[in-house]
Amino acid sequence: MSTSETGQVTGTQDKDYNIIWFVEACLSNALRLEQYIADAERDGDSELAEFFRRAQGESRKGAEQGKALLRQRLADGGTSSVDETGLGPTDEAVG
Repeated sequence: MSTSETGQVTGTQDKDYNIIWFVEACLSNALRLEQYIADAERDGDSELAEFFRRAQGESRKGAEQGKALLRQRLADGGTSSVDETGLGPTDEAVG
């Protein structure tokens, strides 16, 4: 990943873009897991289906945390260090 782009090209600071990317990846993962759940259920593998449901829940949780963090940072002009989820600049959301 390039360390030189800081928003001059995209118009979005890297740290904000990274949060946006993270949320999209979590939501995309949740959608993909829906198919995996259906596949496992079709094959009668309830253990695997439940595993994928738990993973899907964590992906949704990560997306919600990322959205909350981005929402607060944009509202605060990017100056806030902790949001309503309790995530600070060095904390990681689950995804």
